[in-house]
Amino acid sequence: MIQWPKQNDVLGTVNRGNPAESGLCTLCRADCQGKCETWMSSMVGRKLLYPRDFGTVTAGSSNTTHVGISYNSLRIQGYNYGAYGLTNGLSNSADDCIFPNVNVETEFGSQVKTKVKVPIMTGALGSTFIAAKYWDSFSIGAALVGIPIVIGENVVGIDKEAVIENGRIVKAPELDRRIQTYLKYYDGYGAIIVQMNVEDTRNGVAEYVIEKYGDQVILELKWGQGAKDIGGEIQVTDLDYAIFLKNRGYVVDPDPTIPEVQEAFKNGAIKSFARHSRLGYTDLTSYDQVRENFMSAIKYLRGLGYKRITLKTGSYGMEALAMAIKLATDAKLDLLTVDGSGGGTGMSPWNMMETWGVPSILLHAKAYEYASLLAARGKKVVDMAFAGGLAREDHIFKALALGAPYVKLICMGRALMIPGFVGSNIEGVLHPERRAKVNGNWDSLPKTVAELGTKAEEIFAGYYDVQKKVGVEEMKNIPYGAIAFWTLADKLTAGLQQLMAGARKFSLDQISRNDIASANRETEAETGIPFITDVQDEFAKKILLS
Repeated sequence: MIQWPKQNDVLGTVNRGNPAESGLCTLCRADCQGKCETWMSSMVGRKLLYPRDFGTVTAGSSNTTHVGISYNSLRIQGYNYGAYGLTNGLSNSADDCIFPNVNVETEFGSQVKTKVKVPIMTGALGSTFIAAKYWDSFSIGAALVGIPIVIGENVVGIDKEAVIENGRIVKAPELDRRIQTYLKYYDGYGAIIVQMNVEDTRNGVAEYVIEKYGDQVILELKWGQGAKDIGGEIQVTDLDYAIFLKNRGYVVDPDPTIPEVQEAFKNGAIKSFARHSRLGYTDLTSYDQVRENFMSAIKYLRGLGYKRITLKTGSYGMEALAMAIKLATDAKLDLLTVDGSGGGTGMSPWNMMETWGVPSILLHAKAYEYASLLAARGKKVVDMAFAGGLAREDHIFKALALGAPYVKLICMGRALMIPGFVGSNIEGVLHPERRAKVNGNWDSLPKTVAELGTKAEEIFAGYYDVQKKVGVEEMKNIPYGAIAFWTLADKLTAGLQQLMAGARKFSLDQISRNDIASANRETEAETGIPFITDVQDEFAKKILLS
């Protein structure tokens, strides 16, 4: 196992815990006082693209020897002539071909196109309490940036205030809050997506959402995710709530209705309960049965009025991946999210996360291969998003290139939650009267923040950009977590624009597999991306011999 460094001296960033390949700690805390790259980027934004202490330092990369197969073993190509994908009346003059003019807008969809400002989307933020606590920051930030956000599974099922009668939802306050918060700031870019699992389907989430919100909401079916191969989990520490969830039909472990378990809880031997969701398709045994069931479900949802439907699949294996791409294509779905192992979660069995499933780069490489097989047969392949341990602008570029031209978005889970934590903690300190409402965790600003300033206007590089978008008066209603979200997204956007400009690609649809190279032969063999010194080698020799 590769041990990633905890400290980046060039950027002045440090991980609190053990870092993953993404640069995030394997355990990311809402109360963290810093200071990983994503954490710092949520405040200082695009400044984190550059080495610190300019004028007194020089900086040199040590990341030129690559071991194993991972996204880090892909290198981004740069070119020394040409300009492709120029838009908005731009010429190929050097005055026009500057990185701020790179267009990173994208769109996805089969019949109805959903426009997106930056090619990222959130992972599913469902029934974990983290998602509920920081939803205002996540959703308002995503709406302001103009990217899709996904309301994950089980939101209705765990809501004590939700009313389900005769198997149908008649009241869903938490789901409504999440949808309406996003829609308040939605301006035509991005989307609010509601995800369904087995329990959500039984409870009538699809029927409730379409009747109340119509085509303002995209519906997502969930086959799985990269962090686990069983249904979603949350942990509860209240016995009565655990019994409530058990009575709602969930699997709760240990069973809170057993007298011995209750006694153990009262005496402190058992301190919490894990709530689990059910596996899908347990009554099916073949691809043909899955296809029939899936296509029937899509037909039913279309009949309800859904114009936009997506699917999320996990890192099961090649058969499931092929099924997802084929069925999503045949059903004319709007997006397929392919989530590889190495992704994150609010709560999954840890050793399952460590050992289960197909690592992201391998799954994504096969997704491209399988999509190409369908395209070669004349199929219009479903638009895709890649997910699984992706957090930085170089990850965005590499994943888009690896899956080009089918991949339109990069799905980020934990990375896009960090600004919500950072902003809420800062807001709770600067405005103690709001601390409980925003779920702030700090009593005072840590040194990592205080050295930037003591007011939001000083701390967040994106403060005035957000104010320009919403106005001075509305700025009073914008949570600091949303400002931090905007600031991080701005850093990712600028970094992506710089990488694209170096590759001479001035619009997103111009990114191709030719823009990346494999840094070792193993990666070449598994991804189909040529080894770095083989790329253009034949053409180079023609130049020399001409």
